[in-house]
Amino acid sequence: MLVDLLSLCARHGRWLLVGGLVAGIALPALAEAMRPLIAPMVVFLLFLAVLRLGTEGVRTGLSGVRGAGLSVLGLQLVLPLGAVAVFGGLGWLGHPLALGVVLMLAAAPITGSPNLAILAGAAPAPALRQLVLGTALLPLTALPVFWFIPAFGSPGAVVWAVLKLLALIALAGGLALGLRARGLVRGDARAHAAMDGLAALTLGVVVIALMSAVGPALTGGGGFWSTLAVVMGANLALQIGVSRLARPASAVAAPAMGITAGNRNVALFLGVLPEPAVEMLLLFIGCYQIPMYLTPLLLTGYYRRLAAHKDT
Repeated sequence: MLVDLLSLCARHGRWLLVGGLVAGIALPALAEAMRPLIAPMVVFLLFLAVLRLGTEGVRTGLSGVRGAGLSVLGLQLVLPLGAVAVFGGLGWLGHPLALGVVLMLAAAPITGSPNLAILAGAAPAPALRQLVLGTALLPLTALPVFWFIPAFGSPGAVVWAVLKLLALIALAGGLALGLRARGLVRGDARAHAAMDGLAALTLGVVVIALMSAVGPALTGGGGFWSTLAVVMGANLALQIGVSRLARPASAVAAPAMGITAGNRNVALFLGVLPEPAVEMLLLFIGCYQIPMYLTPLLLTGYYRRLAAHKDT
């Protein structure tokens, strides 16, 4: 009975995310109360992603590490430094939207990237590869960006936060692989459907919690619409642009490349930013969840057509 219910959630996972967005905006008190759940739920999502893939799936996903590493450097180092140069030249670097864009470009993919890939009909293994490599390289890629933007806080604090995240990834991934290796969790279609449903429910909880700053801005005229326009444009442009650039190398991996490029773990930096910077960026980070969790609804058709092309 429970497996059937979770399978139903998997089939309607995209609408669960939309429901979470609506609930988070309409019920700010609920969103605020659920904020402590964000960190454990994000780790649980990673556990579910690795559990679904199993040893063979992870091994397949980690193939082509060299090319993936180069893409991480381009996405997490070259792009944010380019944005710093452009915004700095225009005198906009102190604006919350400009700082938000730079912060987003400097971040690694969200921990739920493999789960988003599954909901969007894409292969999850390449998304897991980009997540692991992007997080592992984050101390190297973020430090030069932070060097040019003192408002982002201490680079040493960023490194410490990333090291803690890497430890959580190793713990969650190791536990999941251990369960699969010992046969305690099967890898058949029924088990996959149950895991996908549980991941969809978990993502719904996370998105409610992340919307705590959006509801008040929407009703109070706090720049919600301009912020939403910027984050929608940045997210979708990255997803479509990167996925199309990645298609000649691998049509199968291209959707995951787009998903990981556009959906970044901006919230990771909240624990290391000074309080004035956090207050300035909360609305940006809250609005950024909207295109992130609408990805399966907006781009599933596009990604399926993209993956249908033969590799060249």
